[in-house]
Amino acid sequence: MPIRTHRGRAAVYRRIWGAPLRSPKHLIVTVMILVVIVTAIGFLVPRILPAADDSAISSTTTGSTMPAAPETATAPQQPMQTRLTEAPMTRTSAPPEPAAIDVAHRWVRAWVAHPDGQSNGEWLAGLAPYTTAEFLPVMRTVEPDNIPASEVTGRPTVVESYTSSLVADVPTDGPTLRITLVKTDAGWRVSQYGKAA
Repeated sequence: MPIRTHRGRAAVYRRIWGAPLRSPKHLIVTVMILVVIVTAIGFLVPRILPAADDSAISSTTTGSTMPAAPETATAPQQPMQTRLTEAPMTRTSAPPEPAAIDVAHRWVRAWVAHPDGQSNGEWLAGLAPYTTAEFLPVMRTVEPDNIPASEVTGRPTVVESYTSSLVADVPTDGPTLRITLVKTDAGWRVSQYGKAA
């Protein structure tokens, strides 16, 4: 006999959904059935999806206006390389260039030159001739009033010197700065700075 009232339907639904909670045995059986269903879906979906993906790819390539590359039967596909076959480029050490040391000294002199009331833009204008284009925007975050030095107290000391880069320590009346310079088409430019260890 069909159920004709809403209360009757609700009672049937409650019985169906409440079945797993009636006893531990019911709960275990329900969980096992769910695990079997999820496992079956996990095995079946990967077998179904690649076929759908291949057909979608073939339909999009046939509808495109780009000409297809000619297939060569004699050229087997080789797997992509996952390891380096050549040694990475190594830096070549070289005696420090006087021009690089001069740029390091000039950059630090511009870094400590920050009279009271000077704007960040005016301060950056003094650093710009000695700074790389990539590093200059980073320097916009520095407040000149927060710089704890006002003069350079000595010449740069070279820490590392290579053909295309140089690291030097420059003493100030505040911290000693460690300056990294790189050789660019426009000459030596500062690409990084920090406190010396």
